[in-house]
Amino acid sequence: MSGIFEFLAIIVMLAVVVVLIRGLINMLRAGSGNASNKMMQLRVLLQFIAVVLIVLAVYFGRPG
Repeated sequence: MSGIFEFLAIIVMLAVVVVLIRGLINMLRAGSGNASNKMMQLRVLLQFIAVVLIVLAVYFGRPG
């Protein structure tokens, strides 16, 4: 069961990196502040999901 959570955590962590890079590119191009704010909110949400999945992977991966 922990393998599923590990896989999902990796996918979500990659999504965090993608959103972070898109937000940085938007900021460097002097893009919309609203878009940057939405990217930051999405990044924080994805980070929360990644942390929950990591905790679940550790919980279900421990012996006994």
